[in-house]
Amino acid sequence: MYESFYGLSELPFELTANPKYLFLTAGQREALSILQYGLISAKSITVLIGEAGTGKTTLIRAALESERCRHVRCIYLNNPALHTDDFIRLLALKFDLGSESGGSKALLLERLEALLRERRACGETTALVIDEAQSLSVELLEEIRLLANIETPSAKLLPLVLAGQPELGARLEDANLRQLKQRVTLRCHIEPFEVAETADYIASRFSTAGGVASRVFSREAVTLIHEYSGGIPRTISVICDNALVSGMALGRDHVDRAIVVEVCRDLRLKPGREHPSSTSSGMLPDESQDSTPHIVENGRLPGSVDQRSAKASTERQRQTAVELDEKAAVRLGAPAFPLRASGRIITE
Repeated sequence: MYESFYGLSELPFELTANPKYLFLTAGQREALSILQYGLISAKSITVLIGEAGTGKTTLIRAALESERCRHVRCIYLNNPALHTDDFIRLLALKFDLGSESGGSKALLLERLEALLRERRACGETTALVIDEAQSLSVELLEEIRLLANIETPSAKLLPLVLAGQPELGARLEDANLRQLKQRVTLRCHIEPFEVAETADYIASRFSTAGGVASRVFSREAVTLIHEYSGGIPRTISVICDNALVSGMALGRDHVDRAIVVEVCRDLRLKPGREHPSSTSSGMLPDESQDSTPHIVENGRLPGSVDQRSAKASTERQRQTAVELDEKAAVRLGAPAFPLRASGRIITE
């Protein structure tokens, strides 16, 4: 819709898990490595925890499509709100074990183990990935524990990945699920972006779509996007997409603070909690309240703007400017927001 207006080849902020737009922070790269290790080493249960919208599904797909996991065949379930009988029938369907297996758990387990042994003998690992696992009932979690018991004397035959929101971690602390928790061999967390990572994420996606983010998004706009999104990638994309539409409707080729505030008001978003790194020194303060883009040479963004008090915001900017001048961290007056590559696109 707005591609030609901003000189883009395609829409940069779609909510699909397109591997072309894969962006990983240092923490996400670590989580990716843990997932890959759990899959190729056939670990019993790997748990991936992160808030909604932080990229759990994208990370799982990146792991499964990576060169490291080329010998891993995956069964992916993303609808855990099932009764036990439905779960058994779904497994029979996904593993192609025949309709009769869906009516008998004993037959399902017998045929499944035979299939897994056959594939392992051919050098292939089969994994079961369950997304939104925080919604699993106690009964289904018990069925999953039984699946984790399928093994040979030397290896697990069905490595499991449970991905879910923080509630999943809390549920695993339940005394009734201690047997399941004991089988968790790997565990990783995905955290929301820090402010500089938000800038890198926007720059990476915009660049992949053929544009230059620094010519469109002002530094202050990026800071506000981070505040209103709480560093959640999905929400960042939603805000950016709407901001670009609004900018085009207004005939403006750059996104400033006013556009972001209006978009977030329409989306009923409120500024989230401040991240520690978003208020530390080393970030360029706003020289004025206009929307002119700026650049930070050391690759960091300014601290969050206190919208409750313009006076307090101005004073904080002065103090930050003094600190920056003393440290010679940045050169004022350069033209665009930072594009340092703390995260990078991974290609196998």
